[in-house]
Amino acid sequence: MASLWDDLDSLVNSPTSVQTGERGTVKPEANFDAEEDAAALREAIEGLGTKEDVVIEILTHRSNAQRQLICEAYRGATGRTLEEDLKGDTSGDFEDLLVALITPPAVYDCHEVMRAMKGAGTEDSVLIEIFASRSNQQIRALKEVYLKETEKELTLDLKSEVSGDFADALLLLAEGARAEDAAADVEKAKEDAKVLYSAGEKKWGTDESKFIDILCQRSVPQLRQTLVEYRNISGKTLQQSIEGEMSGELEELLVAVVKCVKSLPAYFAERLHKSMKGGGTDESTLSRIMVARSEIDLLDIRAEFKKLYEYSLISAIASEASAEYGECMKALCGGDD
Repeated sequence: MASLWDDLDSLVNSPTSVQTGERGTVKPEANFDAEEDAAALREAIEGLGTKEDVVIEILTHRSNAQRQLICEAYRGATGRTLEEDLKGDTSGDFEDLLVALITPPAVYDCHEVMRAMKGAGTEDSVLIEIFASRSNQQIRALKEVYLKETEKELTLDLKSEVSGDFADALLLLAEGARAEDAAADVEKAKEDAKVLYSAGEKKWGTDESKFIDILCQRSVPQLRQTLVEYRNISGKTLQQSIEGEMSGELEELLVAVVKCVKSLPAYFAERLHKSMKGGGTDESTLSRIMVARSEIDLLDIRAEFKKLYEYSLISAIASEASAEYGECMKALCGGDD
């Protein structure tokens, strides 16, 4: 596994982000009719026993924007929300997955963050995944939803949940203010690499604040160049240094940032693999990544998954997820590799 994250050679020239839907498995339906879909869903739900296959077929073959129009049409036709009816007719992970599919992306991200902060103890890994992997735009949209739904600032609520260096790093990411320069400044990257080397490998004890400042604020192209310069100076990758110098949530967050800078698809492929490995499946992580990336880069995630683990993502899902939940997941995955 290490070899993937140690390979920096092609890094500087690889594309930094895929915002369009070219690499998604879910595309907008060409001959789309929201009223027709709403009627078909209504029939599938109201009949005797829900026709899950109809629900899955429709919801996994429409874009999120189209699903929002279906929700409106459904409400217009029934006076009820599609979410209420799905919740009334399905349960468990399958219900959660269907609700995720009809939720706008920023709202879904926001609800996942809220869920991670709810109850005793915070689910740090969920916060790490979301804030390390989302673009500035996505984070700002999430924060707007949070403010609208709770009338509170997300960063203030996060502050009461996390502490120490981990909080400093997470809160910087949650600002959604990472630099956005499209090209890297090589001299600056060399400088940053030296700062990081001096703050970690070179000294006794680590100056975490330097790592946090650079990793949570520089643009992706800039950080990619810095990773290359860092290895030139120290002989090891920045990820190896972080893993050697730090521990706990801060280590997990900064490693996630470095991985996302290198390759978002590989980062998500690794998260998906982890969610299905060992005893029992972490369905909430599996669902979150599959839904959140289905219109962005799930094709690339599938390709990375196959490269890393030598079997396809869909075969992993087929062996881990069953019944309607499994069918819906496989439909989202969209094919074998």
